[in-house]
Amino acid sequence: MTLLWTPGTMGASPLLPLCGSHYPLMLFPLVLACSYSPALPIDTTTLQEDPRPTNIVLILTDDQGYGDLSCYGHPTIRTPNLDALAAQGRKFTSFYVGAPVCTPSRAAIMTGCYPKRVGLEKSVIFPADDHGLHPDETTIAEVLRERGYATGCFGKWHLGHRQGLLPTNQGFDTFFGVPYSNDMAQQHRPAKNGYEFRLPLMRGEQVIEWEPDQHHLTRRYTEEALTFIDQHKDGPFFLYLAHSMPHIPLFASEDFEGQSPRGLYGDVIEEIDWSVGQVVRALERNDIQSDTLVLFTSDNGPWLQFKLKGGSAGLLRGGKGTNWEGGQRVPLLACWPGHIPAASMCREVVSAMDFLPTIAGLTGARLPSDVLLDGHDVTSLLCAVDGARSPTEEFLYYAKSGDLTAMRSGPWKLFLKTGELYHLERDPGEQFEASQENEELVAEMRSRALALDEGLTATARPVMHVDATLFDPHK
Repeated sequence: MTLLWTPGTMGASPLLPLCGSHYPLMLFPLVLACSYSPALPIDTTTLQEDPRPTNIVLILTDDQGYGDLSCYGHPTIRTPNLDALAAQGRKFTSFYVGAPVCTPSRAAIMTGCYPKRVGLEKSVIFPADDHGLHPDETTIAEVLRERGYATGCFGKWHLGHRQGLLPTNQGFDTFFGVPYSNDMAQQHRPAKNGYEFRLPLMRGEQVIEWEPDQHHLTRRYTEEALTFIDQHKDGPFFLYLAHSMPHIPLFASEDFEGQSPRGLYGDVIEEIDWSVGQVVRALERNDIQSDTLVLFTSDNGPWLQFKLKGGSAGLLRGGKGTNWEGGQRVPLLACWPGHIPAASMCREVVSAMDFLPTIAGLTGARLPSDVLLDGHDVTSLLCAVDGARSPTEEFLYYAKSGDLTAMRSGPWKLFLKTGELYHLERDPGEQFEASQENEELVAEMRSRALALDEGLTATARPVMHVDATLFDPHK
């Protein structure tokens, strides 16, 4: 299925080329000027069957904060290609991921479910762990492959690395990347350290390198993604490009290291921005940009304990590992020329669990009829339908321990243990506690949150534990 553009057509892409090893500063005013062009409305009466389903590109970063892009307010990190996505498409200001740490968040992205529903709510998967996302779960890749899509995963997986748990077992035709986080490696550690594991680079289910040079990971993932686009330009295809960074440790290639005013963290973000530009230019080169929905987001907020090596949550409080807004509210950019209005903004609550049902709806893919999902089809919000409102009435925040911590209902957010209440529309930084003036609301929200969690727990599904290994992660 596709949405037809009725009022007119989009202008030429403002995506900018690189000049040498860094971005030319004189081009930035052009990007900023583009980002404020008026948005045009969408007429949903033109929704109809399309013989060619829409390509899907989902770009995910690791530990990037709400405030780390110039289009979200960062004053020194230069992200012209991402700013151009915002100028051509839609920026979301209340987008939430399913957890404040990697594995549970990625489970929510892939399955459309709270991590607790698929048994992956607790912490992250480490090299010696034997569990992962159950192969019986339905992923975005699986519903799209059934629809006839080519599916490729490039970058970090982190949903299980034992036999039967890799991307190729979860709906992806192709996998090139690392099975877990880039800090679960030796490269950044001193000689004779006590850490016993190492990082593999894999193609399919085979390890092709141990301890790959992480200075080149962003570029290598990008090159693989570009090849995939060129190979499947006649479509349809699903490209999942999941960068390992800016998760600590930070690495940038020689073309970017030392170039950003923000330091090494800025170098890393600017190289990811370059990668986004390369992907979009590949779509343009193959004349499929208007046939492709591009989504860009992060798996959770910034790792603040690393100070300047970590990112920024902007005006939001907290970061990775916390249930403050900075831990789970992250950037989301969506671009689909001719379908999503340019330079538009959505302030409604949307979550990463909405990806699966929305993508299924847009592409005509079938969702499993016998599986409970927590996400919603938010096509009306994606395409800026007049009067569209979020179907998410309540959003549950789970700690990295897997315990229910807080709930958002409308503009209100309640922390269950402390009873703290915040009005997120008036106070997005969670600075001014308001429970004393709203005692009845606190009681109602607490009761509702506990009831929702009880129901979710009762219907939770198991992870898969696997004895058989594909490689020995020990050094």
